[in-house]
Amino acid sequence: MFGVGFRSLLRREILRFVRRPTNTFLPPAITNVLYFAVFGVVLGQRIDNVAGFDYIVFLLPGLVVLGAISNAFENASFSIFHGRWNEYIHETLTSPLSYTSMVLAYILAAALRGVIVGIIIVVIGLIFTPVPIAEPVYLAAFMLVVPLLFASLGVIGGLVANDFDDLTVMSQFILRPLVFFGAVFYSLDILPPLYRTLSLLNPMVYMVNGVRFGFLGYQEVDPLVSLAVLSGFTAAVIALDVYLFKRGYGLID
Repeated sequence: MFGVGFRSLLRREILRFVRRPTNTFLPPAITNVLYFAVFGVVLGQRIDNVAGFDYIVFLLPGLVVLGAISNAFENASFSIFHGRWNEYIHETLTSPLSYTSMVLAYILAAALRGVIVGIIIVVIGLIFTPVPIAEPVYLAAFMLVVPLLFASLGVIGGLVANDFDDLTVMSQFILRPLVFFGAVFYSLDILPPLYRTLSLLNPMVYMVNGVRFGFLGYQEVDPLVSLAVLSGFTAAVIALDVYLFKRGYGLID
């Protein structure tokens, strides 16, 4: 499964975004400088604290999640769709690689991009405020599972998209709204009971809560339960990716 073919495909997918840092790493870096400057510094001065933390510190874990999942999803979906669009993915499909190896190469490369972007956001955060790490094991676990989940969802997005506009719709009008209503910029405790209950239906809440617990040691939802559920969901989506590749869904006319 992890032979020369797998390593070659993984290397190609990693080099695809590493060789173009101005397209892959610079935009999220600039965006998060603006987030920290506007929401953290300007608005943060007008907010005493959230859940006992300075607002800019409370904000950071959510921004890390937003950057990591957006880039993991975008990398996998674009890579798959671009390969379909230009028909060079057929070379991968006709190689002696197993379908599991193909899928894992795409997913791991995309997840790595998500993790790198998450680290970049933490470094930017350090410019504005000290960044605590209260639960490093939980933080590492969530920062592994969450990008893997969205990289595997990105594979599905790349298979179902009919044009580049579909990828934009998925990222901008489905993914980002879920994140913004996933307690990135606020605590669930400030919501009325009804809205708090409805928020718990948003899976992003559990991801943001898990990463926030890793950084701050603050939890609104049991992080162990969240991690177990997200891990199971990730495994299920990866299995679905492999199944779709075996069927040739979106890959074979």
